[in-house]
Amino acid sequence: MTDTDDHLKFSALASGSTGNCTYFETPHHKILVDAGLSGKRIAALMKKIGRSLNDVEALFVTHEHNDHAHGVGVLARRYGMAVYANRGTWAAMSKRIGKIDPLQKHLLEPGEVKDFGDMQVESFAVSHDAAEPQFYQVHHDDESFCVLTDTGYVSDSVCGTIKDADGYLMECNHDIQMLEEGPYSWPLKQRILGDEGHLSNEEGADALMNVVGRRTKQILLGHRSQHNNRRSLAHLTVASLMAEHDFAVDEDFKISDAEPDQPTPLTML
Repeated sequence: MTDTDDHLKFSALASGSTGNCTYFETPHHKILVDAGLSGKRIAALMKKIGRSLNDVEALFVTHEHNDHAHGVGVLARRYGMAVYANRGTWAAMSKRIGKIDPLQKHLLEPGEVKDFGDMQVESFAVSHDAAEPQFYQVHHDDESFCVLTDTGYVSDSVCGTIKDADGYLMECNHDIQMLEEGPYSWPLKQRILGDEGHLSNEEGADALMNVVGRRTKQILLGHRSQHNNRRSLAHLTVASLMAEHDFAVDEDFKISDAEPDQPTPLTML
């Protein structure tokens, strides 16, 4: 094994309103965070990064919404992987995902850590309109990557938990003006803009400015609405705001864009 092999690697297989799934690997373990697409689609996305679902041992579910949990049951039954979620999420999604072998069902409550040896998965609670939403920070040696894509705001507690990670998949769901002028109903717009909704481009940038540190090397902008945002707009908003606040964008760290239908390259921290 070369030195370059002993790193945490990741790919945002899909990130958007139509489905979310993120892949992580260390030299000894391979996991997924969320399975918000069909099993067939996730398998195809894995193939695009040169990996197979047959090698994935565990799936961590953030919450029960369809764009995060649609494929959970299929992946558990077809590939035998262990599934981790908290009590609230298990209760909310159980009827939707079908039967899973009880031996494959595992509890991981907010604030707990699952230790696989050379990988640790840390959960933290967020503010979203789901039963008991939580997201995850994946650790390997002194490296860490945080997934945070569905929350109405980022609390001081969450900032403290995820501060100075090596990488982030951060929500930039909507442009506020596009959302306000768009086709969604007023109640839905209020939900998205509320404290249990989604982060706008500006809010995603603010969250990043509160947590990015000297260690941070990679930022992915994700969960972009296909109706209320554009990739170029989200990227420009975040990069510009961070640069205005003296963050060395594209020098100290790189900002990239996750897509709803194509995986990001398998990247080493």
